[in-house]
Amino acid sequence: MYSKYVWTFMSQKVLLNAKEVNIILHRLACQLIENHNDFRSTVLIGLQPRGKYLADRLADMLREEYKIKHLRMGYLDITFYRDDFRRGEKTLEANTTEIDFIVENKKVVFVDDVLFTGRSIRAALTAIQSFGRPKEIELLTLIDRRFSRHLPIQPDYRGRQVDAINEEKIKVNWKENEGEDAVYLINN
Repeated sequence: MYSKYVWTFMSQKVLLNAKEVNIILHRLACQLIENHNDFRSTVLIGLQPRGKYLADRLADMLREEYKIKHLRMGYLDITFYRDDFRRGEKTLEANTTEIDFIVENKKVVFVDDVLFTGRSIRAALTAIQSFGRPKEIELLTLIDRRFSRHLPIQPDYRGRQVDAINEEKIKVNWKENEGEDAVYLINN
C-alpha cells in the first residue's frame, strides 16, 4: 500500500538575538526615563499574555539598573474586550488582571510584545477604563508590524519595526518562558 505524506516546511529567520534584545530593552528603558522621569505619575501595564514578559523585564531593568524607586506595574487581561471574542471556533482562555491601583490621572504605558492589527490595543483602551480615567496613554512594543494594521494605532516606543506580510508570523521568545531571548520571523 502506498501512503502519501504531505510535508509542510516552515522557515524561520532570526530577527533579533539575545544581545540585540538586551540592547533594545535598555534603549526603551532610557526612553521611558527620558519621558517619565521618576515614574511618580506613571504606571506600566503589561498586556496579557505576552506583554507581561516584556513589562517584567523593563520593570526589573528600571528598578535594578536605573534605580527607579516609584515604579508601579500591573497586568491587564483583554480577553473579554476583544472584538473577536466568541466569534471563532477556538475558545479563548482568560488570563489574570493584576492591577492593585487606580489609574485616575496617571500616565499609563501599555506594554506588549508585538503590535500587529491594533485590535488588542483597542481592547486594552476599553478594559483600562475599569480602573479609572488615565491622564494619557502611551504604547510601548518590542516589535511593530507596520503593514498589518487594521486600526489607526501606532506605538510611542518601538523596539524594532518589521515589514512582514500577513502569512508571516513574528515569534518573540523570552528566556523566562521559552528559555531564550530571541525574535523570529516565521514563514509558513
